[in-house]
Amino acid sequence: MISVQNHRPPLSGNKWLPFFCIALLLAACSPKTRPVATTVKKPADNTEKRPGNTTENPSEKVSEQKVANIAMLLPLNLEHLNPAQKYSPLQLSQANIAVEYYQGFKLALDSLTAYGNNYKLQIFDSRDEAMQAHDLALNAFVRSSDLIVGPVFPDGVKAFSGALSYSKGPILSPLSPANPATINSKNLITAIPPLEYHAWGAAEYINRTVKPKKIFILRSGFNQENDYAVNFKKAIDSLSKKKVKVINVYVVRGKLSSLLPQLSKTEKNVFVIPAIDQAFLGVTLRSLDTLNKHYPVMVFGHPSWDKFSFLKPQLLQRLNTHITSTEKINYKAGATTTFLRNYRRAYHVEPTEYAIKGFDEGLYFGRQLFADKGLASIEGTDFTGLHNGFHFIKKPGQGWINTHVNILMYTNFELKQVE
Repeated sequence: MISVQNHRPPLSGNKWLPFFCIALLLAACSPKTRPVATTVKKPADNTEKRPGNTTENPSEKVSEQKVANIAMLLPLNLEHLNPAQKYSPLQLSQANIAVEYYQGFKLALDSLTAYGNNYKLQIFDSRDEAMQAHDLALNAFVRSSDLIVGPVFPDGVKAFSGALSYSKGPILSPLSPANPATINSKNLITAIPPLEYHAWGAAEYINRTVKPKKIFILRSGFNQENDYAVNFKKAIDSLSKKKVKVINVYVVRGKLSSLLPQLSKTEKNVFVIPAIDQAFLGVTLRSLDTLNKHYPVMVFGHPSWDKFSFLKPQLLQRLNTHITSTEKINYKAGATTTFLRNYRRAYHVEPTEYAIKGFDEGLYFGRQLFADKGLASIEGTDFTGLHNGFHFIKKPGQGWINTHVNILMYTNFELKQVE
C-alpha cells in the first residue's frame, strides 16, 4: 500500500487538502494537467491482520515487516493558493512539472504494491527557495526517509544537501542534468545524465563503430561549448589510447575551406558540433552540406538539437547526423501502451515527459528499496525504462550518476534510435 500525506509549509493546518487543491487549480489553468485523487487498492490477498486471525498471508507478512518511507520535495508553491496571490507563469510551470512528475511516480509505486511492497510517500513543498530547502533538511520525516526525492532544481538540491547533516537514505535529483560535482554530496543520485556523459556516449559510439583517424570539433567560440568539447576529447583520447587525432576548429561565417587538405573523399569525415547558437548552426551546417557533395560527412550534434525547430530534418539527414538523447520514447512498445492506458485511467489526462520520467524513476527506485541490498546496489543494477535507461556509476564525493544515453540518427526525416 502507499500512504500519501501532503504537507503545506510550516504552520499550516490541513495536511492533505492543499495538494489536491493545487491539482484542481492546475486542472483549471492547464488542459494537460488534471491530477485527481485516486484510492490505492490493496491486492485481494493482502488483507489486514486482526487480533485472533490465525491465517498468515505471505504478502501481508512482508508488508508488516517493512514500509519504505519516501519524502518528495517538489516546487508546488502552495502559498499562492491564497486568493490574494497569483501564480506567475514560471511558478505555474514549476507546479505543473511537480504534479506531473508526482503522478507518474505514484502510479509506479501503486503498481509495485501488487507484489506486497508497502510505501509511505509524503509530499513537501520546496517552493523552489533555498531557505525552504534548508528548513526541509531539518524535518524529522525527511531525514529518516529511505529515499528523498528532490528538490527538483539545482540550487534547491545544493541548498538542501548542504544543510542536511544526516539522512537515512540518499537524495534523488529527479529531473536536473546538473553536474553533481557542483553539488558535492556523496548521497546524491543524479538520474538525468549530465552533459559530460553525452559527450562520452558519442565518443564511445564513434570510436567503436566509425573508427576514424581524425575528428573535427567545430567551435563557435562560446564558452558554453567547453563542457561538451573538453569531455569529448578526453573520452576519445582514453578510448582510442590517443590514436585518433582530435582537431578543434573555430569556424567564422561558415568558412571550412582551410580543412580541405585534411579531408578524405572516400571515408567518412566526422564533425562534432557542440554549438547550440542558431545563427552559427545555420551557416555552418549549410557549409557542411556544400562540403558533403565532394567529401562524405558525418555529424554528431549537441543533445539539445532534438528540440530545435529551426534545424531541418532534410538537411540533418543529408549530413548523416547523430545526436545523443535521454528522451526517446517508443510509443509502439507494449510497455509504453500499457503505461499510457493505466495513466489515462488513473488521471484522465495524457502523460507528459515529466510523468513518464516520474514513472520510470518510481518503478526503478521503488523496486530497489525492496532489493536485498537496497539502494546501495543501484551501481550494479541496470534498468531500461520507457523514457531512458539507468546505468549508474559511483564517484567519490558525487554519489551515483546515471551515464546511460541513447544514440539517435536521422532516418526518413526523423530521429530513430540506433543504439
